[in-house]
Amino acid sequence: MRLKIMPLKKSFSVHRVPLILFLCQLMSALEVPLDQLENLVQPPTITRQSPKDYIIDPRENIEIQCEAKGKPPPSFSWTRNGTHFDIDKDPLVKMLPNSGTLVISITIEGKAETYEGVYQCTARNERGAAISNNIIIRPSRSPLWTKEKLEQITILKGQSLVLPCRPPLGLPPPIIFWMDNSFQRLPQSERVSQGLNGDLYFSNVLPEDTREDYVCYARFNHTQTIQQKQPISVKVHSMDELNDTITANLSDSEFYGAKSYIERPPKLLSPEGRTSHKEELRENVLSLECIAEGLPTPSITWTKEDGELPINRTSYTNFRKTLNINLVSEADSGKYKCTARNPLGFVEHTISVTVKAAPYWITAPKNLVLSPGEDGTLICRANGNPKPKISWLTNGVPIEMAPDDPSRKIDGDTILFSDVQESSSAVYQCNASNEYGYLLANAFVNVLAEPPRILTDANLHYQVITDRPAMLDCAFFGSPIPTFKWFKGTKGSVLQENTYIFHDNGTLEIPVAQKDSAGTYTCVVRNKLGMAKNDVHLEIKDPTRIIKHPEYKVVQRGGKVSFECKVKHDPTLIATLTWLKDNGELPNDGRFSIDNDHLVIMNISDEDDATYTCVANTSLDIVSASAVLRVVAPVYDRPNPPFDLELTSLLERSVQLSWIPGDENNSPITDFIIEYEDSLHEPGIWHHHSDVPGTQTTAELKLSPYVKYSFRVIAVNSIGRSLPSEVSEYYMTKAAEPEENPTAVEGIGSEPDNLVITWQPLKGFDSNGPGLQYKVSWRQKDGDDEWTSVVVANVSKYIVSGTPTFVPYLVKVQALNDVGFAPEPVIIIGHSGEDLPMVAPSNVHVNVVNSTLAEVHWEPVPPKSIRGHLKGYRIYYWKVKNSSKRNKRHVEKKILTFNGNKTHGMLPGLEPFSHYMLNVRVVNGKGEGPASVDRVFNTPEGVPSAPLFLKIVNPTLDSLTLEWDPPSHPNGILTAYTLKFQPINSTHELGPLVDIKIPANMTSLILRNLSYNTRYKFYFYAQTSAGSGSQITEEAVTTVDEGKMAGVHPPAVGADKAMASRQVDIATQGWFIGLMCAVALLILILLIVCFIRRNKGGKYPVKEKEDAHADPEIQPMKEDDGTFGEYRSLESDAEDHKPSKKGSRTPSDRTVKKEDSDDSLVDYGEGVNGQFNEDGSFIGQYSGKKEKEPAEGNESSEAPSPVNAMNSFV
Repeated sequence: MRLKIMPLKKSFSVHRVPLILFLCQLMSALEVPLDQLENLVQPPTITRQSPKDYIIDPRENIEIQCEAKGKPPPSFSWTRNGTHFDIDKDPLVKMLPNSGTLVISITIEGKAETYEGVYQCTARNERGAAISNNIIIRPSRSPLWTKEKLEQITILKGQSLVLPCRPPLGLPPPIIFWMDNSFQRLPQSERVSQGLNGDLYFSNVLPEDTREDYVCYARFNHTQTIQQKQPISVKVHSMDELNDTITANLSDSEFYGAKSYIERPPKLLSPEGRTSHKEELRENVLSLECIAEGLPTPSITWTKEDGELPINRTSYTNFRKTLNINLVSEADSGKYKCTARNPLGFVEHTISVTVKAAPYWITAPKNLVLSPGEDGTLICRANGNPKPKISWLTNGVPIEMAPDDPSRKIDGDTILFSDVQESSSAVYQCNASNEYGYLLANAFVNVLAEPPRILTDANLHYQVITDRPAMLDCAFFGSPIPTFKWFKGTKGSVLQENTYIFHDNGTLEIPVAQKDSAGTYTCVVRNKLGMAKNDVHLEIKDPTRIIKHPEYKVVQRGGKVSFECKVKHDPTLIATLTWLKDNGELPNDGRFSIDNDHLVIMNISDEDDATYTCVANTSLDIVSASAVLRVVAPVYDRPNPPFDLELTSLLERSVQLSWIPGDENNSPITDFIIEYEDSLHEPGIWHHHSDVPGTQTTAELKLSPYVKYSFRVIAVNSIGRSLPSEVSEYYMTKAAEPEENPTAVEGIGSEPDNLVITWQPLKGFDSNGPGLQYKVSWRQKDGDDEWTSVVVANVSKYIVSGTPTFVPYLVKVQALNDVGFAPEPVIIIGHSGEDLPMVAPSNVHVNVVNSTLAEVHWEPVPPKSIRGHLKGYRIYYWKVKNSSKRNKRHVEKKILTFNGNKTHGMLPGLEPFSHYMLNVRVVNGKGEGPASVDRVFNTPEGVPSAPLFLKIVNPTLDSLTLEWDPPSHPNGILTAYTLKFQPINSTHELGPLVDIKIPANMTSLILRNLSYNTRYKFYFYAQTSAGSGSQITEEAVTTVDEGKMAGVHPPAVGADKAMASRQVDIATQGWFIGLMCAVALLILILLIVCFIRRNKGGKYPVKEKEDAHADPEIQPMKEDDGTFGEYRSLESDAEDHKPSKKGSRTPSDRTVKKEDSDDSLVDYGEGVNGQFNEDGSFIGQYSGKKEKEPAEGNESSEAPSPVNAMNSFV
């Protein structure tokens, strides 16, 4: 609430004008209050003028404003383009009466261009002359676009495009926007946007950009006109469309050289180059722009070198392509970098920004009112970039040309006055200018001799609310500037600043008005010419308060509601109470009624759902309070809580509880839930006691001894539970002996010589009385000792010391209190503490099952030596040495635990061809016993892993060199390597399989007498005495000549198009057609021969496996997209020169490591038998991927049909 200090009683004379507070400054001079003081003179002051750059509408009359005040009232004159403008000689020009404003009537005759120029107004009276700014008059212009013939723009999809706008130069510059012929704005995005110059930029075009009506519009706001450019037509082609329409008109190089939908890194469209420069004026908006093309569409980011962008003044527009900094200053100069980025790269541009500044005031000159003989100063300080030049004028004339004044001295931007006289009165102009603009300020020096005058009305009465500030006015005038003081009461002393605040304009401020602040205050002003005083009166009132606020209400539709709002206020003030609905007036509806402090609404509807506010106000203050009314549909709801709970028939173990049900809310109450609180033992926790039917309102409650009861009731209907009722009165039952004993009694030793007896204590509710304790009793189970007992406080543990190790005990715990004992407790069996086992398992021996599994046997230890609960047996085993390398090395021991009284266990996961040791220990609850004697065993050899890699190097016309590394896990002594290979012809058929055995000490091999320019597939694996290991595969090609490398290499960019072009040319040659016919005939003969051989029982085992089990590198591809990979030769079509995405995935260095190959000769049944599980699926002996076994195992020796062999790769 805003405080208003309101004068209540004023004594005005007939001629008195309304009070205007006059603000004065003690350290500067006064302006003469012309409307309050008669017979005072003042130099002219310009009060209103037209803007410096005044653009007019040529269709309307021209009005050039110039208003001024002064005493006597000033006269006005004008200059135009630096010479006197005689308005009397131009019938179209008139000056408004009592004003300097010019009105030039051009609507009937005359042209606005005739009156273009620079105008300046002069206001003059006997005390001086004030001048206006130079006002430049220019008519607005909205020229038409020059007519031009625009050809349709044809462009390929994905290319960038700029549609130029180039609007005609107007005054002021037009606003540019792009629309279609239906005057609908064209959609813009990160891809398509308008630049600051009005052009429309496309980072890349799409087919949907095709249209015939790209129209640039220029809106000239000053004349409210819109000019339109000729529509631009754009047609976006895809490469396929272009191929269909213009292939005949383009050469091969033009067609394939066209850049269609090709992804490319960003490139800047605007600005161009890597750097540019931008200059902006201080306090303007700095707008920097970067627009880039590229595919995908680039995104733009902005940074400032050696600095941060100002957070509160920075914004982005045009999809972050434009950086805007508001109210720029010299500190914003520097280098700004925009970065355009997409997944293919980025480009940067640096904009060097220089902030210049037109002149701006640091200290503008202020009017001086001096008395004769006083000194004064006019200061004119301005800044800018570059530094502005300061020049002085007096009465509109350069000060160098003005008459000399001995009281005046000029010191740069300061004029010093000393011992001024009435003749020193004048108007001074300060002009600060640089290349970007100028400032002109008028400041007069008015020399007056006036005694003090108080401008505030006499005997004003103020009323203020307690604890609010009070402002008592004492506006004054005098020359020299008077001083002022405030007094309270008729004989009061001068008021001091430690309690009061004295403003320069004479106002007295009481920061926090209290009751004792009331009274009469006197303001006294003095200067050397006299003194004046004035009395004002202050009254302090009590604040208005709302002592009862309206409350939030939820009412069903059709119901009734009442809001209450009680107000307390100062008895001497009149308070009014108003009700509002959603901050507006109440509806004019008979359903709304106001009764004293209440607002009542009858027959509520959905429209009444609103916020209701009561507003209490007096003439000095206003307060309000609000409440929300929520209107809900008449739906079924949970019941209201029961109330008026009462306890009757108070007995030792029972009580009767009665209650009154709450509103059912349209759903009958089905049950009542009774809950109780035991504030003696568990305060604040409510427990369920019982449920009663919804038809009952009383219940007989069974009670427990020594409980301080209180009850509450919850009603239940089909919707849910009500809130709990209010709590009943308390009822304390008498104490009795415990009815229960502790539960969870256990006897377990924590040390070999103790027995720890623990139990779950009774809850306070079950104690039945004060002084709860426990009687703990124990004796050995197998002895004849009497019970030993001890009574302990309300704890949960007791420790019996000095017991023998691991002996069974009988234990019981009984509760008691001050009234008596609980019933006899249940006896449980416990044990004293365990100790470590004393004996190690004996007769430990090992049976090696295979190279990775062993079985261990032992004899159990005697039960008495365990000295605790038997947990099981634990085997420690570790690898001691490697049988192949014969060098001992220690490894981490491994542990296997076998629970219970076991006598044997299996050790899985052993390493083949290794030396192991183990021992066995018995385990009880305390820990492990001693270890058995170490036993040694060895694992037999296993099959090796695949060679580390297979690399084919130095291909020649008829030879290939193979290099490899031995397996990382030989799992025994290598006996040999096996190499199998077979050729693959151009139709992807596999040739005969060659099998070579290689000594184990070799790591390279040269294969000679191979066919030139032929692809070979190699299968390579190692062997131990246990069998063959996993294989790796590789492919390589012998060269056409010595200068070519084996394998297929990816072609250079664009090679596929060039190759395709050559294919078209070759296919039209006769010799090529004949050659193809011959090749087809040879293939047909070869197929017939292969078919005959198959029928004669020819052998081709590896090929059948290839057919049945395609390369696993190829197989997933078939499942994914329905195609196989292909083997390709160097003489294939141009597509074969592309990097293969399917089929063989051989590295470029011809190296295949184990993880790169999924082939294994084991899959062909060479030396190792495969195993199958119950559902017929293959179980390999080794982990890792392998080629699958043939589906027709009994036909693996049959040579497959060449047609089938070919089809398996097609």
